[in-house]
Amino acid sequence: MRARDDVTTRPVQVQIPVAVAVAVQVQVACYRPGVPARVVCSAAMPVDLVSLLGDGVELDAPAPGQARFSPDALRARVAEADALICLVTDRIDAAFLAAAPRLRVVANYGVGIDNIDLAAAARRGVAVTNTPDVLTEATADLAFALLLAAARRLGEGERLLRAGRWGGWEPGLLLGVPVAGQTLGIIGMGRIGLAVARRASGFAMSVIYAGRGRAVAAADALGARQVTLPELYQAADFVSVHYPLSAETHHLVDRAALAAMKPTAILINTARGACVDEDALAEALAAGRLAGAGLDVYDGEPAVRAALLACERVVLAPHLGSATTVARRRMAEICAGAVRAVLDGRRPDTLIGARGEEGAA
Repeated sequence: MRARDDVTTRPVQVQIPVAVAVAVQVQVACYRPGVPARVVCSAAMPVDLVSLLGDGVELDAPAPGQARFSPDALRARVAEADALICLVTDRIDAAFLAAAPRLRVVANYGVGIDNIDLAAAARRGVAVTNTPDVLTEATADLAFALLLAAARRLGEGERLLRAGRWGGWEPGLLLGVPVAGQTLGIIGMGRIGLAVARRASGFAMSVIYAGRGRAVAAADALGARQVTLPELYQAADFVSVHYPLSAETHHLVDRAALAAMKPTAILINTARGACVDEDALAEALAAGRLAGAGLDVYDGEPAVRAALLACERVVLAPHLGSATTVARRRMAEICAGAVRAVLDGRRPDTLIGARGEEGAA
């Protein structure tokens, strides 16, 4: 690999989000002709990244048959990397960034950016990007699929049938709760929250929402009504979480919140696992204080709490929110475009700080 003096830099002003509260000079690398930029991708992608990145790039990605680099392998590979495309489950903290002195851009393959230490990136002049908008509809589809599956106990029914324990139609078999005409409570009315509200309108559901979000005006136009969080917990038949993870939203749905919900209510989480106190959720489900749950994200994933795995009334999905061919390809295209922009000395369109972020992937 080339020495550090093989690059020249020029400053680009980047405003990091309010939570970081600093303005920094991001040094965007401009590479000399004939010297390839080293780009590391932490996981295998369902697209041809080499073609998307274009000329003058050396790509280091997992070999065929290998899903992703281990944390240690990834850290070793970024030691001489100019750019990184990472997953939302890759922890990019201050120590990681310090081990990558040449790094100029981290392109996060997802919307949520709670896996990246933005302050540390700002101090080192590393641009951070994400993939907004393109996974909104896919994630909303998945949230509503979980809602329907949990309401109608589809997971339990499939397990019963596959185990050969179904004895035929019975009037009282796996009775669920209705969806049409019920009240949906959305926590966080951003892009994904609004998309879920649109789907709820097709089921003639009443929609209430709590908390901040960029789509409040559009939600009001749909007939959704803003309430306080305690009011939402008490009134909703379904509660769907769509907040990004932060210090303020960690265990936002805690033991007290679960106790305030109707015993017939169902909780849906497609945001971040740690937004929900999963131990308290498992206890509430086991005790019958909650009718069910649908989860796509987990605190500490890919590990899932044994108590949740043992609970019949929870539908579990392996972080599939954005898992459509269209969404995942577009996410890769956005990451590659952001990397290319920084390597070419341009400001990437999806630079963090230009918009508010949502907590989904």
